[in-house]
Amino acid sequence: MALQDRRKSTKGVVLTMQNFKNRLSEMLEEQIRAAFPGAEISAGDISDMLEYPPDSTMGDVALPCFKLSRTLRAAPPAIAAKLSEAAFDPSLCAVSCAGGYLNFKVSPEYLLGSVLSSVEEKGERYGSSDVGKGKTVCLDYASPNIAKPFHIGHLGTTVIGHSLKKLHQFAGYNCIGINHLGDWGTQFGKLITAYRLWGNADEVENGGVDALVALYVKFHAEAEKDDSLNQSARDEFKKLEEHDEENTKLWKWFIDISLKEYDKTFKQLDITFDSYAGESFYTDKMPEQVQLMRDKGLLKIDDGASIIDLSEYNMPPCLILRSDGCTLYPTRDIAAAVYRKRTYDFDKCIYVTSNGQSLHFAQWFKVVELMGYDWADELVHVPYGTVSINGEKLSTRTGNVVLLRDLFSQAIDKVSALIKEKNPDLENSDEVAEAVGVGAVVFHYLYNNRTKDINFIMEDALSFDGSTGPYAQYTYARTCSVLSKAGQPEGSAAVITADEEADVLKAIGKFPERVQAALQDYEPSIITRYIIELCTAFNRFYHNCPIMTAGDDAVKNTRLRITKAAGTVIKTALGLICLRAPEKI
Repeated sequence: MALQDRRKSTKGVVLTMQNFKNRLSEMLEEQIRAAFPGAEISAGDISDMLEYPPDSTMGDVALPCFKLSRTLRAAPPAIAAKLSEAAFDPSLCAVSCAGGYLNFKVSPEYLLGSVLSSVEEKGERYGSSDVGKGKTVCLDYASPNIAKPFHIGHLGTTVIGHSLKKLHQFAGYNCIGINHLGDWGTQFGKLITAYRLWGNADEVENGGVDALVALYVKFHAEAEKDDSLNQSARDEFKKLEEHDEENTKLWKWFIDISLKEYDKTFKQLDITFDSYAGESFYTDKMPEQVQLMRDKGLLKIDDGASIIDLSEYNMPPCLILRSDGCTLYPTRDIAAAVYRKRTYDFDKCIYVTSNGQSLHFAQWFKVVELMGYDWADELVHVPYGTVSINGEKLSTRTGNVVLLRDLFSQAIDKVSALIKEKNPDLENSDEVAEAVGVGAVVFHYLYNNRTKDINFIMEDALSFDGSTGPYAQYTYARTCSVLSKAGQPEGSAAVITADEEADVLKAIGKFPERVQAALQDYEPSIITRYIIELCTAFNRFYHNCPIMTAGDDAVKNTRLRITKAAGTVIKTALGLICLRAPEKI
């Protein structure tokens, strides 16, 4: 099915599969109105009905006519048959019908003149947009609790949050990444108590976070036998809130030790933040908000504690102050939200936390609204599923965790061994091993819908078979290798001669649409799964469509252009889910 490339007619116009569906919808609106006089239907309605068939032999895009049956007062097969007889622009698509479905095959002309040329014009900005231009988004993610190690349970908020930041930046938003450190609360009273009873300065300095965790675990074990330790912890935290000099010194030391550990993990993930303002940053900003709650008549005293009754909204009361006057999570989160609005004037403030905190966010979001802040609807909670190990809940107290540093280390060692076996002369092998090993873990996590609960199994995370990060990264490296050996494409001569060529371009054409969907649903897995779709299409093309021995110059050039375009999109997509793209593996 040879067809020459007609790029000039669409130069400068970004046309993708979504644009294809939009143009098709406009044609269908005209055809439906002509075939069914008086029909009330719009192109927008039709566009929403279009879908991608599960089997490409049925077409690239389909219109299920049963969705039109009531409006057009006709049976779906009759609608499909009648519309298939209409004249559609052959430079856009070919049309056929099967039962109640109207099927459309994208024309090679459109794929070459629109999809391929769009990637070549936009490069790594292909799929981006300016919908967020002039708007600011704050993203609160990662946010580990000080004095606790980075474990598999922290991976979700960290990589989902950073991926959402990259997606918003790709759409033109000004993004503020905030690592809202858990550096305040009764747990510090527990740690201070434990350190004074059983701690040693040299052991903590040398042992780092692990030594702090050991003290924390010991505190809980001993508190099971001696409940007075819990009261001691509350007393020590109250002293910390009152700026006790010795407690403050210990608290700052614990933070410094923890940040050294966290920075190693963030560096491996290639993640940086614009703000590290943690819970403690807002201690002097909470009284203003508590007073506003009083002035609004929201606060009530219940058994000595200050609460806000939310029964009218089918929620339990929101605790603002404990009976001893100490603050709680909602108090700090409200003060932080007000500060961020005043400082950044955000259009959205996104919080990425586990499903288990959904009620907490619903409560204090409602409190912000009741306080009279008209931006309460700009607060967005993005929940993700819980992680368990062998079906058991994660718990630092009991030691039932898999540390990220250990997981990354195992993955990196596995890749290093493979590189030594397959490509022992590879330059920067340590850097590549880290990019692929860490990428394997991240990709594994982001492959499933974010709200899905995960039972973590080490063997699965470290598997490189099937739909994995190493498979995607290796495919990108393959595109680089092809271009390195065969040279860059020259000129615009192009001709499609194989279905595999068209399939890669169709997959590329879906990328802007998938980016839009991932952004709209706050769902990085849409990109992760798209990457596998594109890599699968490219590898079929690579194995079935020779490039170096193509013979015809136009065919060879087309395949080089497709290879380069696929590599461009794979690299961009990997970046959107926090993975690096080594050119050689």
